[in-house]
Amino acid sequence: FTSAPDGFPAGVDPVTAHAGVYADQLRRIAGTGDPRRFALLVAAESAGALAAVEMSAAGLPWRNDAHARTLEDLLGPRTPVGVRPARLAELAAQINAAFGGRTVNPDSPAEVLAAFAAAGHDVESTRSWVLRDVAHPAVTPLLAYKKLARVHSANGWAWQERWVREGRFRPGFVPGGVVSGRWATRGGGGLQIPRQLKGAAVADPDHLLVVADAGQLEPRLLAALSGDPGMRAAADAEDLYAAIAVRSFRGDRARAKIGLLGAMYGQVGGQAAAPLAVLRDHYPAALRLLEDAAHTGERSGLVRSHLGRTCPPARDDLEPGTPAARARGRFTRNFVVQATAAEWALSWLALTRAGLVGIRGAALVFFVHDELVVHSPQGRAEEVAEVVRAAAARSGALLFGPGAVPVPLDVAAVRSYADAG
Repeated sequence: FTSAPDGFPAGVDPVTAHAGVYADQLRRIAGTGDPRRFALLVAAESAGALAAVEMSAAGLPWRNDAHARTLEDLLGPRTPVGVRPARLAELAAQINAAFGGRTVNPDSPAEVLAAFAAAGHDVESTRSWVLRDVAHPAVTPLLAYKKLARVHSANGWAWQERWVREGRFRPGFVPGGVVSGRWATRGGGGLQIPRQLKGAAVADPDHLLVVADAGQLEPRLLAALSGDPGMRAAADAEDLYAAIAVRSFRGDRARAKIGLLGAMYGQVGGQAAAPLAVLRDHYPAALRLLEDAAHTGERSGLVRSHLGRTCPPARDDLEPGTPAARARGRFTRNFVVQATAAEWALSWLALTRAGLVGIRGAALVFFVHDELVVHSPQGRAEEVAEVVRAAAARSGALLFGPGAVPVPLDVAAVRSYADAG
């Protein structure tokens, strides 16, 4: 067949075709377990897709001169491709000296592991958290090298040339790029801007960046999903971990946080085991929700978010107790909470976008998991902040109804992204 200029086959009316697709979508939504919730998910995804296109077009304001100064401060002057900047070369020399003069390429895990083995250390990997436990003089310069090499390769001068155009960083957002509904980007490491480089994101003259971060989002939504009364009461506090610590850990906030994060992410052994047992006694409904999700995954079952996003199916039937079954259980344990958090954040983004329509010159320019950035005229930054706060409150009510668990926001109107904290 031949295609018409609008991409449809000849003789096909575009309006009729779109209407048919829309009717089919409505039928599919009506056939889900909870059509009202799933329709809300579809609407949020649609609004998020529009916001993604707009943010990719607008771009995050970016000062190449500030970026270059930071790179020089961290790495030294720019060098030709394939040549280490001065600071990396200095650290590489320190690593060689620490290994007794042995030439080791710190970019090669195999060479690094071989050097440690020759020095009498059986190191399982070159991950930073593994290296920190190794008592050897090469560890300190090696950790410093890894950190700076990451900046050089992921956000260095070549990155600037590729991803910054006309004073804007445009990563190309991909809504739902992760199976939980979290976003991804088409490149540029847009969701992982290092803290050291956020100082290059600077508002235009007479503008500010309104940066809003949703505090402790996932544990608060665990409280909402589970309906656990103790967890729900803790979620009413500004600091949920501190509230749990007072009630359950004699004020030890660190133990409360370790236990709750371990429960949500499946880290149930080691130092998380004892706090987890306390949480199970004090917050049974919350822990039961997580453990039921884990057990479902271990049996090759499916779990869903609050609005009905379904986790991917297991590739094969899993044998209970096997490493593969336990790994899937850890995935499904967290999926329920993380996917619901993605839905909350997407609704927040969509409601913020709608609320900004009446503020001339204000535009969403960045979004990452539970944080968004609006580029705003300086004189209207407080209005923008109120729109963002109101959208967060409406997002909770939209998903969970009146009396939804509050999600406090840390909102700052700043010249530079780095100043937002």
